[in-house]
Amino acid sequence: MAEMAKRTISLENLRFDRKVNLRAMNNSRFNSRWLVAGVAAILTCIGLISFTELPPIKTGADQPEAYLPRLEGKRVALVANQTTVLLPSKKHLADFLVEKDVNLVRIFAPEHGFRGNHSAGALVANGKDIKTGLPIVSLYGSNRKPTKAQMAGLDYIIFDIQDVGARFYTYISTMHYVMQAAAENDITVLVLDRPNPHGNYIDGPVLDPKYSSFVGMHPVPVVHGMTVGEYAKMINEENWLGSRLKCRLEVIPIKGWNRDMGYSLPIAPSPNLPNDISIKLYPSLCFFEGTRVSIGRGTECPFQVFGHPDLQGNYSFTPQSIKGVSDHPKFEKTACNGKDLRLEVGPATKMTQLDLSHLIDAYKQLGSKDDFFTSFFIKLAGTPQLQSQIQSGMTAEAIRDSWKADLQDFEKLRRKYLLYQ
Repeated sequence: MAEMAKRTISLENLRFDRKVNLRAMNNSRFNSRWLVAGVAAILTCIGLISFTELPPIKTGADQPEAYLPRLEGKRVALVANQTTVLLPSKKHLADFLVEKDVNLVRIFAPEHGFRGNHSAGALVANGKDIKTGLPIVSLYGSNRKPTKAQMAGLDYIIFDIQDVGARFYTYISTMHYVMQAAAENDITVLVLDRPNPHGNYIDGPVLDPKYSSFVGMHPVPVVHGMTVGEYAKMINEENWLGSRLKCRLEVIPIKGWNRDMGYSLPIAPSPNLPNDISIKLYPSLCFFEGTRVSIGRGTECPFQVFGHPDLQGNYSFTPQSIKGVSDHPKFEKTACNGKDLRLEVGPATKMTQLDLSHLIDAYKQLGSKDDFFTSFFIKLAGTPQLQSQIQSGMTAEAIRDSWKADLQDFEKLRRKYLLYQ
């Protein structure tokens, strides 16, 4: 025992059914993390383990030494929102660039606005940032692509926004239009990469280009499993910018992250994705946005519950208007019955596929009425096939089987652009 006490055992070599490391524990990689932590603490106390905590994940923004030299003497614009911060200070990148005497001349804001305080689909107007005095140009609404005048004189456009890894989350559509405008105006796009909380899997129907829209522009599955830096490379190299356009693209990769680790977002990426549980459920529950069923907008738990006045369920909620979060939500002031998925999915749950069971059950319960789906559903799915499959009575397993060939083809394509293995 005395000899064992002298030995230093790396925590990475200690196995409890699978490889454990501190970063995996910190990122809730698996549900038994508290058991592992407790055992590790006991072993540390009796001298069997010593370890040094691994360095933190560094996003692209957290590596100023990699991008500040590129910006010297350049006129710079920034595509940003409330997630555009350096960690752990949470200092906004716009403030940091101004402090470092970067010639930042303009801010472009996506859906939800520069400070992330606009509800989904709400008009985001042009304005001025109170703190820096910089002009803010909205890229949501009628002006989704920067105009020639808005690009005039720029040398660099920095894109630094936390994405959640779902095709219908519109930040990657904004990135597409920024890249397209940059290519047309000979401007370099610099992507400061951030982890994808759904980076460990791909799933869902692949979009048919005939159904391209702002909630799905490219032939990728609902969960594409790529960071924004990887996705930008794919857009550029697959000629998705159109007319043989290709922008000058530079990516500052993340340090210390791989796609099997998971990632807890330090700042809510939009008003209705307030926590890790909502982000985990978002790719599956967002389909309800194209139906008569509510996903809890106007409550304290959006994208964590679902319901309808005529559904059966053991959970009820009454949506209310919440300024800047949910303005006049579905079934406002009307009691809805349904399900609270926080009882099934927690912050430590590791998602590996989409869950269609709730969507199918709701369709069956509501009498399979013709008005269950809205026209928005096909835009979200990126194909009319999913709606037809549900209406025809196919099981969730059979539907997912129908995606396999397309997902295998996409995986081969995706592999060319991965920065993190």
